[in-house]
Amino acid sequence: MEITLTAPLDMHLHLREGAMLAQVAPLSARDFAGGLIMPNLVPPVTTPERLRTYKEEIRQAIAPHTFTPYMTLFFTPHYTYDFLAQIRDEILAIKLYPAGVTTNSQEGVASFDLDLLAPTLEAMSQLQIPLCVHGETNGFVLDREAQFLPIYKELAQAFPDLTIVMEHITTHEAVQTLLEHENLHATITLHHLFTTLDDLAGGLLRPHLFCKPIPKRPEDRQALRELAFSAHERVMFGSDSAPHPRSKKEAPGCAAGVFTAPLALPALVQLFEEANALEALQAFVSDNARRIYRIDPPAKQVRLVKEPWQVPESYGDVVPFLAGTTLSWRVDAL
Repeated sequence: MEITLTAPLDMHLHLREGAMLAQVAPLSARDFAGGLIMPNLVPPVTTPERLRTYKEEIRQAIAPHTFTPYMTLFFTPHYTYDFLAQIRDEILAIKLYPAGVTTNSQEGVASFDLDLLAPTLEAMSQLQIPLCVHGETNGFVLDREAQFLPIYKELAQAFPDLTIVMEHITTHEAVQTLLEHENLHATITLHHLFTTLDDLAGGLLRPHLFCKPIPKRPEDRQALRELAFSAHERVMFGSDSAPHPRSKKEAPGCAAGVFTAPLALPALVQLFEEANALEALQAFVSDNARRIYRIDPPAKQVRLVKEPWQVPESYGDVVPFLAGTTLSWRVDAL
């Protein structure tokens, strides 16, 4: 048995810099036709020079694979219409982080006063630049996404022509909010489709499953699965694959992030097959994103076959999601 996916896309991807970039970027570029690259580096990607340098570093790291890095800027309320108009053709979206909610987000937005944010958001709306949002507050950890939902609603209503992407949603309340507003869209990760909080902390703590937002309850995971398996037109795959070295994960102050890039497609095929939803997978991993972002990625064909393989225990010093697990599908050819 086999399945061929056309131009699979990862619309939320962390590639890091330096040696880590060289190590992990080829693993995404091998299996995907393109990915939306996150800008929360140190310092963040906020200038044309930083953007171009980073894009060139990615291109060198992924050679010779066919893969388009779709670039983003780190949101600040200081971007003007003229600035964004000049850089419009070099970016696909702008990523907004609330200050301090996740890795390298210290320079994010500290206040969601729309009077402060409106000039930049209005310029983005006019220029048709999508806004991607890490939708969490700094409240109690299980409630952070739910507490952010009123902000999504306010943004959707105040800027009806702005494409807003709710990144890595994790709750059934977020699913309901998405369905209520036509200009809201969402990404769903592999690890949130697989895990609940019980997997992370129900027994011995499993640091390689620790991420932000944290996985939630079984009913939340079920809501995400139903949305993904339905191929809803405003939902797409975004792995939020976020590598950290073992020394940063198996340590006090464990870093948040789950590394899923090298096994994302086989695990998704297995999950969708188990749900009798393979017919929805092409839309989830490519077609919806192409329409939402108005992109035409490389015509890359990825064939997967139903043959068992074991996920490696590590890739260099990075431990992947499902390390040591046997999956029933593998990538066979590009």
